[in-house]
Amino acid sequence: MKHRKLSLCCLILILAPLTQSARAQQKTTLPLPDSGNVTLPLDEYNRLVELAAKTPKKPDAPPLSFAIKRAGLKLHVENDSALGSIQLEGELFKKGVIRIPLTSGITILDAKQENKPLPLQQENGVQTAVLTGPSDFSITLNAGMPLRIEAGRATLNLPVPSAGSVQLTLVLPGENTFANISPGLITDRRSESGHTTIEATLVPGQSANLWWARRETQVAVVPHEVRFLSDVKTLVSVSEADLRIAALADITVVQGDPTQFEVEIPEGYEVTGVTGPSLDSNETQAGVLTLKVRSASARSHEFLISMERSITDSKASAPFVSFKNAQRETGEVLIEGAGTMELTATEGGGLKRMDVRETNPYLRSLAHYPPQAAFRFHRQPDETPTLALAWTRFPDSSVLAAIAENAEVTTLVTSEGRSLTEIKLTVKNQAQPFLKVTLPAGATILSADVAGEKVKPVTGPDGDRVPLLRPGFRPTGAYEISFVIMHAGTPFAKKGGSELSLPRMDVPINLLQWEVFLPEQYKVKDFGGDVLAANLVPTTFGADKEVAEFGANVGVANGVVGTGSGGGTGGGVFRASGANGIMLPGQLGGVVTDPTGAVVPGAHVTVTNSDTGFSASTVTDSSGRWLVSNFPAGRVHATVETRGFKTAAQDMAYDSNQPLNYSTTLQLGTANEMVDVTAGAVDTEDSTLSPPVSGRNYAQLQQLESNAKKQQQNAASANVMNLQRRVAGVLPVAIEVPRAGTSFQFVRPLVLDEETKVTFSYKTK
Repeated sequence: MKHRKLSLCCLILILAPLTQSARAQQKTTLPLPDSGNVTLPLDEYNRLVELAAKTPKKPDAPPLSFAIKRAGLKLHVENDSALGSIQLEGELFKKGVIRIPLTSGITILDAKQENKPLPLQQENGVQTAVLTGPSDFSITLNAGMPLRIEAGRATLNLPVPSAGSVQLTLVLPGENTFANISPGLITDRRSESGHTTIEATLVPGQSANLWWARRETQVAVVPHEVRFLSDVKTLVSVSEADLRIAALADITVVQGDPTQFEVEIPEGYEVTGVTGPSLDSNETQAGVLTLKVRSASARSHEFLISMERSITDSKASAPFVSFKNAQRETGEVLIEGAGTMELTATEGGGLKRMDVRETNPYLRSLAHYPPQAAFRFHRQPDETPTLALAWTRFPDSSVLAAIAENAEVTTLVTSEGRSLTEIKLTVKNQAQPFLKVTLPAGATILSADVAGEKVKPVTGPDGDRVPLLRPGFRPTGAYEISFVIMHAGTPFAKKGGSELSLPRMDVPINLLQWEVFLPEQYKVKDFGGDVLAANLVPTTFGADKEVAEFGANVGVANGVVGTGSGGGTGGGVFRASGANGIMLPGQLGGVVTDPTGAVVPGAHVTVTNSDTGFSASTVTDSSGRWLVSNFPAGRVHATVETRGFKTAAQDMAYDSNQPLNYSTTLQLGTANEMVDVTAGAVDTEDSTLSPPVSGRNYAQLQQLESNAKKQQQNAASANVMNLQRRVAGVLPVAIEVPRAGTSFQFVRPLVLDEETKVTFSYKTK
């Protein structure tokens, strides 16, 4: 945009008519600036002209000149007058001199502002202060007012200042002096040292009428003995931190005119409240609660007394509220417990157990929790009722919406220190939509599956969440969810230490199995953390009465189908029984017996995966049992051989997620006889591949089997290969996933919303 440039001289010529009219209205003329050249855009020049033509806006004046915020009256009664001080606090809003009406109908003895004398003026009977604003002010008036003395009482008419709030403190002569204020509200009354102090809130701007009467105790010419009966209904409440007592007392006066009653406070208890329609006041001194009543001639009184004491143990004695000098004491006791607990009450001293439904309805209305027990008593001179309480508290818990039967975790660690972890959970879910996952620092979720279909994780302000359900999926039993996380760790050095962590999950996990796969160039040792090595956990086998024979037909056990071919005669018979809940996924095992049913220890068992060539060997223990772990699923060829029996062989289908426990019965024979169960028939033949095992050969075989077992324990499972395939080509950053290495197995039972860690030291091979 092209701007027009004007010199300052031109600007002065254009503004000359405007300035001449302004000079006519002003008494003085402002000096003009020195001449010079100033370059302005035309829009800026037009804006300055508009601003010069506008009339300045005057500030709004406050609607009020002043306001009295608070007023405090402190008076004490002496003879026939009330003397004291009146404190007024407020604020002046306008400038200049402001007249503030203070009060009327009160004799002002002195007036001060900030400890300086303040002169007052009287206008139409109202005391007025003259102050200069704007500012805050605080005025103190020393004043006095006359009393009107009547028969039995004194009256004071008190003018109340017009303030935001007005508080009164009035000291009256005599203890237990009864006072009344209208209009107004008495907020506190206390008696001490021969005086009664009344605190009240008054209505601003309205005169208050105060009257009081002093109660004098008159000694009867002929004293009468006071006789009364007490009936106390007590509610005992056992909470987590204290024991609370609520006693509802009914007093029936038989003789005399009692003005007060005394109650013994049980040791260790503190009185928290006392109420009653005839109660005038109460005080506690030396373990005795004194209840003073308004009318000594009343024949019946009711009191509600509350007490409590703290508890640190799981047992206590229930107290009994007792009135001194009562001619007869009866009552009921109701016991309740806060929260979930098992409470036992043991009575003694004339205490009789009763049905809780028979207790007084007013006593039951005081209870907040289901009653545990109820008793009644009639105190006798020679016995004291006792009630011993003992309880066991159970923590409150909500119904679990979801639970994980097991967690199968696989972690691949790279030489760069990064780790890829797949977590598979077998979940029983009632209504929980998400699994809250608290990841370790530096970890992210890559993918998630629910029952084999991909879902999208959700990131919230308090953590990540993995869906437990998906649209259209309504599970009726246990199902599997899985997710993969990546953690950017610290690169490995030549030697040092490292730590791996699993995220916290907000569902309880019965058993967590963790396989850690480390690169082969690192030698690791000194494992630690909050996990157990899998080889330290004993494997439990179960003996099933019914087994399904693997032969020409299909064997079914616990819903798991296994197929086999050939007969089960000759060298031995393999039988499979359901092992769900007995063996862990990836385990393969069984028991070897002879034709009489006796176990065969020391038998050499070899199992080979026909699809991958993976092989594992072991020897039966003293109970004839054998076990291999981390065995991949697929077609399996198993052989069992030992001295004095025919060698048994079997081809079968193995599902690593649903392992079976195999029972093998060997047939008598020589060591070079072998039965091979294959492709539809049992083939019995002499074999030179299985020579007799004895002496040095047996020791060598034991050593070979021990080494093979150790290597087999550290071999990677099918989960490692599955995770390698799952993350191939989908990682957000370039990561060299290890293809060769060593696996280490760990377990941890009963995990609930807590982090699981494993630590180890390493060095380069």
